[in-house]
Amino acid sequence: MSVRQIRPRRRRLTAGAALSYVLLAVVCALVLLPIVLTLLYSFFPVSEMNTYLKTRGNYDQGRWMDLLLSPSVVSLRQYYDLLVDKPVYLQLFFNSAFYTAAILLGQALVIPMFAFALSKFRFKGREALFFLILMLMLMPFQVTMAPSVLTMRFLGLMNTVWAVILPMLFSPFYVFLLRQFMVGIPGELLEAGMMDGAGTWRAFVHLVLPVSRPVLGAAVALSFADNWNMVEQPLIYLSNYSSRMPLSVMFNQLTTQEAGVAFASAALYIAPALLIYLYFQEDILLGIQLSDMK
Repeated sequence: MSVRQIRPRRRRLTAGAALSYVLLAVVCALVLLPIVLTLLYSFFPVSEMNTYLKTRGNYDQGRWMDLLLSPSVVSLRQYYDLLVDKPVYLQLFFNSAFYTAAILLGQALVIPMFAFALSKFRFKGREALFFLILMLMLMPFQVTMAPSVLTMRFLGLMNTVWAVILPMLFSPFYVFLLRQFMVGIPGELLEAGMMDGAGTWRAFVHLVLPVSRPVLGAAVALSFADNWNMVEQPLIYLSNYSSRMPLSVMFNQLTTQEAGVAFASAALYIAPALLIYLYFQEDILLGIQLSDMK
């Protein structure tokens, strides 16, 4: 007696689903096109890119601008100029990496513990402190800029790297993000750990942090993007030291002076943020899903 193999039923693609896929594909293409063109143009010869960039503003409004899709010769000269001939780019790149790494390390030491205290500890003034964090989160940097400058001057930290790093360690948005997630962690989990002999610190390290891994990964990726692209803070706090500026501040000025290496420098500037996003992609998606479930 033959056993008929049961094949899984294929879901029919409805017209609405097909339209959604088409719209998503169009949106993805529009979003990815500048990144793809930047990476592609970074391998064009410098002379060819200079000639192409000089045609900006000379196109007829009634027709599409021509796109270069293949170089006459694949060249790595732009990357050689960036990494060898013009060390100023590397210096600014390392400045950005230093600020970002220092801020992320400080946030990792401060924000999770702060969020844990706000979510699980009961103490006088907790709600007022959380309300203050919400108010600071809603205020843009332009509103808090003057008090921040006065504070940095009073502490003698103006025109030092600490003026850029220290204020970013207590970012209210990430305190709010982690606190809202940790509020949903069952109290029975912590009680069970403490009954097994774990104190508050061990419960935080071995129970709370592993459970909060998705939202921690999302916070790291978002914070990296904020710190890697920060502009206002270095301009205000490091106004007298251009050599300490990150690449995000000096990028437009450098690419204007060196149009031939504009796309290669842009490709190097995009690469770290893109790699961070790809590494934490699952954590970002899972963190969003868990936030929606709450």
